[in-house]
Amino acid sequence: MYLASDLKKGLKLDIDGDPHVIVGFEFKKPGKGQSLYKCKLKNMITGSQFERTYRSGDKFEKVDLEEADMEYLYSDRDGWCFMNSTTYEQVMLTKEQIGENVDLLKENTLCTVLLHNQKPIGVTLPNFVILRVTSTEPWAKGDTATGDTKPATVETGFELQVPPFVDENQLIKIDTRTREYVERASE
Repeated sequence: MYLASDLKKGLKLDIDGDPHVIVGFEFKKPGKGQSLYKCKLKNMITGSQFERTYRSGDKFEKVDLEEADMEYLYSDRDGWCFMNSTTYEQVMLTKEQIGENVDLLKENTLCTVLLHNQKPIGVTLPNFVILRVTSTEPWAKGDTATGDTKPATVETGFELQVPPFVDENQLIKIDTRTREYVERASE
């Protein structure tokens, strides 16, 4: 059980049976009366956002969330299939549940799947993924006057900026949090 004084950005709450996360938070203490906690909440299942104001005496239920290590297997018209690494059970997720992570998702990638009442609601990729460059412009040695990056497309179809020395068919390491190039990777 949380009290209103425990509210902060990133806290996950159970509101009307659904998991919500606080994405914006503002504390106000008027001259008279109770303190006010203005929260911008996001439903973790539907993605809808709304604002609510709570008073200092309000109480909140903790949300029942669980994380499971799962391996991404494949995608088809029904969604993206993940397999639990310990129980070998498979679950299907939608594009909305995966979000922008779909651009960096490669078969056999180990991910963390967030579960609410044993149902998947979101995916967290590892901090870094290694992907192969499928297309990029060639680099002429000594050509540094044109800039320090060029566009490249990786095997998942994601496009990003890479240094000019990166060529096609090379493996590169990408930070999934910033979605930027980190370094070249070895085979």
